Amino acid sequence: MGSRAIKIVQTNDGSNTLFSEEYSQCYHSVKDGAINESLYKHIFPALKHHKDKQNLRILDICFGLGYNTFLTILENFESTNPKKIEFFSPELDLALLKSLKNFTYPKEFDSIRHIIHSISDNLYYEDELHKIEIFCGDAREYVKKLDNIDIVYQDAFSSDVNSELWNLSYFKDIYFILNEQGIITTYSISTNVRLSMSENGLFIYEIESSNTRKSTLAFKRKQTEYKYIDMELKKLRNPDAKPLL
Repeated sequence: MGSRAIKIVQTNDGSNTLFSEEYSQCYHSVKDGAINESLYKHIFPALKHHKDKQNLRILDICFGLGYNTFLTILENFESTNPKKIEFFSPELDLALLKSLKNFTYPKEFDSIRHIIHSISDNLYYEDELHKIEIFCGDAREYVKKLDNIDIVYQDAFSSDVNSELWNLSYFKDIYFILNEQGIITTYSISTNVRLSMSENGLFIYEIESSNTRKSTLAFKRKQTEYKYIDMELKKLRNPDAKPLL
């Protein structure tokens, strides 16, 4: 989940991310861009799904550089009818969290610099619309303490190097805390990951935008406006495909 990041990498939309030495991965897709990935794979579909709900509880797995949480707040501030949003986010790397106030964020983040500093210093922030709680520790234990979650930004390092946050038992816990109208967003399109979700009762859908490559949405209830991925058919066509254990 967390790790020591060793260098800044500029992504293709001009925003910066970090490279993790421990996992040999960047925190964001360099090709899609850190901002674009957060907006188009997570925030836009999640907020669209809950456009009529005024109070949201969001689980951001894992906090990392905070793009998903911070950009959600910026979108909410710009809304004509802003929502009240609670964010819950585990992050294993305390040193990373403490360094956020010195990270070179996009210019768009200048208006929320006070929020970034509060998170970096206190792992907490609250105003009249937003409440952010950062848990520095094991995400698998943290999620079990939550309930009634509307949105899960499933944004951990990939299942190749961090399978414990993508496997069957993990998504069993996520299913339990997600409410009936909830949505899971993730960049992963791995069949194994999708099977880990679907075999816990989640319905799997695929989205793609002109700004980013394909990504996955998952719901407890069937949807009509997204491309449905029939995971039972996937298993028939590929008997070797298995969920992550």
